[in-house]
Amino acid sequence: MPSSFKTFVAGAAVGGAAAYLLDNRSGAQRRQQLAAAARKRKRDVEGAAHSAQGVVAKAQHAAGGGDTAPTDDITLARKVETEIFREADAPKGQVNVQAIDGVVELRGQVDNPNTIVELERRTRQVTGVHDVRNFVHLPGQTPGNLAGRS
Repeated sequence: MPSSFKTFVAGAAVGGAAAYLLDNRSGAQRRQQLAAAARKRKRDVEGAAHSAQGVVAKAQHAAGGGDTAPTDDITLARKVETEIFREADAPKGQVNVQAIDGVVELRGQVDNPNTIVELERRTRQVTGVHDVRNFVHLPGQTPGNLAGRS
């Protein structure tokens, strides 16, 4: 008897849910609300997963394992650009960054000699940079890669 009662209750619950969701007047709206609630729950779960990934990444970085060297020169050059052009007053359109086998070349023209030194210093701090060739120059000066040529 207890088993048939459980079956009856489960059947009644399924029937009631079906009637509630398949009702001709309000069923479509209820189904849409149910689907919207399911999508929201999914976004909440995905957001929590992303937050957890961020916490793990921060922990790895704090432990010294979060900042890895890029695997190719294009990625290294973009990483250097991200670091050296982060400040609002950085010479973004004036300096070109290129990487070749982990050696980063800086080329361009800036107005301040301190900027040249700072760009090189910040470039050397980027993980994966093996060396820096700094060809950034001041207006009126010959770029370092052309010095001594006729």
